[in-house]
Amino acid sequence: LVSGLLTDGRRFRILAVVDDCTRECLALIVVRDNGSELTSNAILSWADQNRVEWHYIAPGKPMQTDVVE
Repeated sequence: LVSGLLTDGRRFRILAVVDDCTRECLALIVVRDNGSELTSNAILSWADQNRVEWHYIAPGKPMQTDVVE
């Protein structure tokens, strides 16, 4: 997620969906930032509409993510 701030102080987020193999940006979805629940619902809705399988990492298993933190 990429976040920003409008001139009136409202926050927004952009969900950037990137193909890990080609590094191609598949979608940019703007989400009004009302907290993580709204963002999560937007991501899950997008995944469902685009028939993308959504997988969570197992709790306590950060090594399952390919992102270096």
